[in-house]
Amino acid sequence: MHPAIMRRHLLPNVMAPLATIGTLHIAAAIVAEASLSYLGLGVPKETVTWGAMLADGQLYLGTSWWVAVFPGIALMLTSLAVNITGDALRDVADPKAYRR
Repeated sequence: MHPAIMRRHLLPNVMAPLATIGTLHIAAAIVAEASLSYLGLGVPKETVTWGAMLADGQLYLGTSWWVAVFPGIALMLTSLAVNITGDALRDVADPKAYRR
C-alpha cells in the first residue's frame, strides 16, 4: 500500500482500537504483577510492590487492617484509572464515534 493511503485511511481507523487494547493490556499487566508478587512469584522480596504489600498486610488484618486495605484500594484505583483513560482515548480517537 502507498504510505499516503495508509496515513489517510488506515491509521485513523486503527488508532482507537489500538489505544483501547493497549490500555487494557497495561491494566492487566499491573494486576498480573501484583498477583504474582502476592503469591511470592514476582520481583525480589526487597522490591516494594502492591502484591507484596497485600501479602505482608494479610498477617495483620485483625489488628491493622489498613496495612492490606490501602494497597488493595490503590491497585484497584490504578487499574480503573488506566481503563477509563483508554476508554476516553478511544472516544477521542474514534472517527466513527457518534458525537453530540
